[in-house]
Amino acid sequence: MVNWSRIDTVLLDMDGTLLDLRYDNYFWLEYLPLRYAEKTGMTPEAALTWLQAFSDSLHGTLNWYCVDHWSQAIGMDVEALKLQVQDKVKFRPGAMEFLQFLHKLNKRCILVTNAHPKALELKLVASGLGQYLHARYSSHTLQLAKENDGFWGKLQIEAGLDYQRSLFIDDSLNVLRAASAQGLPHLLQVLQPDTTQPVRPTSEFPGIIHFDEIMNA
Repeated sequence: MVNWSRIDTVLLDMDGTLLDLRYDNYFWLEYLPLRYAEKTGMTPEAALTWLQAFSDSLHGTLNWYCVDHWSQAIGMDVEALKLQVQDKVKFRPGAMEFLQFLHKLNKRCILVTNAHPKALELKLVASGLGQYLHARYSSHTLQLAKENDGFWGKLQIEAGLDYQRSLFIDDSLNVLRAASAQGLPHLLQVLQPDTTQPVRPTSEFPGIIHFDEIMNA
């Protein structure tokens, strides 16, 4: 699926691509609603409903990913709450081996994530992911989410990228479609971002479940 002789740089999403999305799903759908219910006196079910409605109102914006915005909105320290369950931050199966494979091929590995810098730092420390990266970019520093128009042009200038020789791997169909529309030709979709959930349907982009599917020298 990948002609590695034509790729110099691999752009990698974090949550759901390198790291198991189970951590995020657990935090946002189970742990935070429980803590918010304790704070407000709601039932956990009512807290989840309220938080999901608030989340839907932010979807597609930087604030959807912003730890500080969420903390202010719900009156709780979201960063501290995330730290309480950081032991659940895990690599997706084969992700570490894939990063090692890329290093053996002398490929430049760049993390491109919508994660807020505070969440990003937490996960880098908890997982040890940082040691495999040549650079990392949070959409918050570019002031656009990855799915927003203009993000990929700004990143290209900021990171000095040749998109014709770059492979981008992400689990989000909306992000991949935005990247494609903004000129990235080599795209792959991860079809099982949360390893406890079913594999997602294939899309217009080539899809993988496990990284060993593309670990061909």
